[in-house]
Amino acid sequence: MTDYPVNMTVIPEVSAFFDEATNTISYIVKDPSSDSCAIIDSVMDIDYAAGRITYDHADQLIRTIQDRGLKLEWIIETHVHADHLSAAPYIQDKLGGKIGIGARILVVQDTFGKIFNEGTEFQRDGSQFDKLFEDGDTYRIGTLEAVAIYTPGHTPACMTHVMGNAAFVGDTLFMPDGGSARADFPGGDAGTLYDSIQKVLSLPDDMRLFMCHDYAPNGREIRWETTVAEEKAHNIHVGGGKTRADFIKFRTERDATLDMPKLIIPSLQVNMRAGDIPKDRDGNPMLKVPLNAL
Repeated sequence: MTDYPVNMTVIPEVSAFFDEATNTISYIVKDPSSDSCAIIDSVMDIDYAAGRITYDHADQLIRTIQDRGLKLEWIIETHVHADHLSAAPYIQDKLGGKIGIGARILVVQDTFGKIFNEGTEFQRDGSQFDKLFEDGDTYRIGTLEAVAIYTPGHTPACMTHVMGNAAFVGDTLFMPDGGSARADFPGGDAGTLYDSIQKVLSLPDDMRLFMCHDYAPNGREIRWETTVAEEKAHNIHVGGGKTRADFIKFRTERDATLDMPKLIIPSLQVNMRAGDIPKDRDGNPMLKVPLNAL
């Protein structure tokens, strides 16, 4: 049983928005008792080959909130994504709201600040974000109480956000037939990821779990919602009583075969800045490509 404050009687309204280019699912989560809402894991579109940024996916979220007359209170990042760029500042400029991420963002900023050879102007204190969540921190979306749970392993700053009977797990888990995310990025750890998954699986069995990604294994349709009970019984990497040692062996061997995500270089530079695009000395938006560093 979980040690975190969970109220399964509160059922937030969850709207999902799938981004085909990155297999990312963004969410609008509405407080059932007010017009307040949050966005989870937004996407900024990039044509990397052309060096072009657009906002079609984010505009869809913005239009939905405006059309429904909702008030955006939070823009949540479950972690520093390596496979898509956050649109958080763009959305905040249009709708307001606070941008929040796990407090271990400082570890990520320090690690990748060195890899990208960022100068002293790049602050490594998390100040680009409005809120840095510690394990067990609570916050409100209108009357809806949310709790942030520290679930590292995929990255050092991963958090799961529980809102009523809905939990947003980021990359800590995939759908049962998808298993789990890799743990070989700098600061990742397979054993830590297994322990974090057990924290998620200690939530009530009928807790709804919402994924950040789905890759439609075996050609099925895209899915993003499951339950704790389904994951415990059927997750191909951790379900059915698989041990920590089994998971570490499997995850380590599998991660060694995986290519880097296509958008990892732009994603990390942007997302460790809360979605802001870095600039060159003349103030022009510019990305770096570190060689042989990842």
